[in-house]
Amino acid sequence: MPGEKQTAVQYYVGVDVGSASVRAALVTSSGSVVAHAEQPIQVWEPQPDHYEQSSADIWAACCSVTKQVVRGVDASQIRGLGFDATCSLVVVDKQFQPLAVNCEGQSHRNVIMWMDHRAVSQVERINATQHRVLNYVGGAMSVEMQPPKLLWIKENLPESWEKVGYFFDLPDFLSWKATGVTARSLCTVVCKWTYTSDRGWDDSFWKMIGLEDLVKDKYEKIGNHVLSPGEAVGKGLTPEAAQDLGLPEGIAVAASLIDAHAGGLGVIGADVKGHNLPCENQPITSRVAMICGTSSCHMGVSETPIFVPGVWGPYFSAMVPGLWLNEGGQSATGKLIDHVVRGHVAFPELEAKAAASAHSIYTYLNSHLDLIKKSLPVGFLTVDLHVWPDFHGNRSPLTDLTLKGMVVGLTLSRGLDELALIYLATIQAIALGTRHILEAMQAAGHDISTLFLCGGLSKNPLFVQMHADITGKPVVLSKEVESVLVGAAILGACASGDFASIQEAMAKMGKIGRVVQPNHKHKRFYDKKYEVFLKLVEHQREYRSIMNSL
Repeated sequence: MPGEKQTAVQYYVGVDVGSASVRAALVTSSGSVVAHAEQPIQVWEPQPDHYEQSSADIWAACCSVTKQVVRGVDASQIRGLGFDATCSLVVVDKQFQPLAVNCEGQSHRNVIMWMDHRAVSQVERINATQHRVLNYVGGAMSVEMQPPKLLWIKENLPESWEKVGYFFDLPDFLSWKATGVTARSLCTVVCKWTYTSDRGWDDSFWKMIGLEDLVKDKYEKIGNHVLSPGEAVGKGLTPEAAQDLGLPEGIAVAASLIDAHAGGLGVIGADVKGHNLPCENQPITSRVAMICGTSSCHMGVSETPIFVPGVWGPYFSAMVPGLWLNEGGQSATGKLIDHVVRGHVAFPELEAKAAASAHSIYTYLNSHLDLIKKSLPVGFLTVDLHVWPDFHGNRSPLTDLTLKGMVVGLTLSRGLDELALIYLATIQAIALGTRHILEAMQAAGHDISTLFLCGGLSKNPLFVQMHADITGKPVVLSKEVESVLVGAAILGACASGDFASIQEAMAKMGKIGRVVQPNHKHKRFYDKKYEVFLKLVEHQREYRSIMNSL
């Protein structure tokens, strides 16, 4: 109206550090992404199962993408900053300088990535203790968590161990870089380090596994000041960090989240009215957020603690304040699909034809499947082709990192049709793995009616439809594809004080885009595929038992 003063738009910056790139987004208070930038980061693989990164490289990328998304924006309208990142381990000395996490002594490579599996021996010894803290990680700790990695460093890199000043989960390293405050997020220390919100650190656990040195200094190296996700850290952005990031000095910086948890935050609380979903007018506990990228995580919340064998948690307030979190997961999903497709002999042909049609390789494969299906539903093409997807071990619900991938039904054919079929069977196997996880959660007491998907794989319509058909549950896709970045921005919004709670910010900034319903006519086929799926792991364990008897 003439003469009426318009309220200036308020913005929040979300920064997401994934496995292969750093992304940033400028997000409004209604959850709209108005600017987005991405920059790759380096990954070193010096030997099998060893994956390393550089914290300096990661921070430089954070600064670059943040400057890009805020360029030309009135600084007074930027209210808060939130970070999320993979749960990788950052190692620095007492002066916060990087320390080598490798036998080559390359100090710039000071990050052990989340997917690094070097600490197999260490995690086996930790699990053999049967310590009570293991009850909160599904009964067995994963090699991807931090205690086995710490033990590996102590046993294999004594020089680095002696010089260590601080071990950070990567999300906490980023909030330290921004604020100069070494506080840790409740999300990281609870989910990956065995901290509990009621008892804190358990001295007996660290002493039992041989890391008593961490207890002696009152846990200064791994964190003795813990903040809830979204809580403001220190006095906000330091002058140095402000200059690095291109942001105003002193703006609110939030206690961070692990990337999957940020994705959960960005989708799980959305208003679903009018979409005819079974979770409408039901508590948020009827939903599972599935964050699917390089790996996949399945995030379910409950009002009381639910212990699910083979599924991490329950973790109190690790994602949504006041609720318990269970976290299922698959260690390789997007990475597995890439591995299967790019390793096939017909990949050069696929790549050339996709380029000629100006489509991505996956859009082209989806179209090719439609061409070869004839009168059948696409999914039925794999009636004789079955995949067990644990090429990088099983995280949930079997918690067996020694499991291997399996393909049953191969022929001598080497063409594009066969590549399309193995691609389809791999996607189905990932969806069957999701069903396996959901059934374990439901058997333990979760009541799940609806899946909320986000992450890179949620952009693939075949991946989404297979998850709906195979689980028998509707799949909700967010309006903003970059839900993880919206989740990070929600943290910044809460730290700024513009929202009274995480829950309020989730409801106002998380928006539904599309709903994909399961095709119930295909239920019998996928029930049979699931029977075969479970038989595959039985057979693998049986033949391994035979060979181990040698």
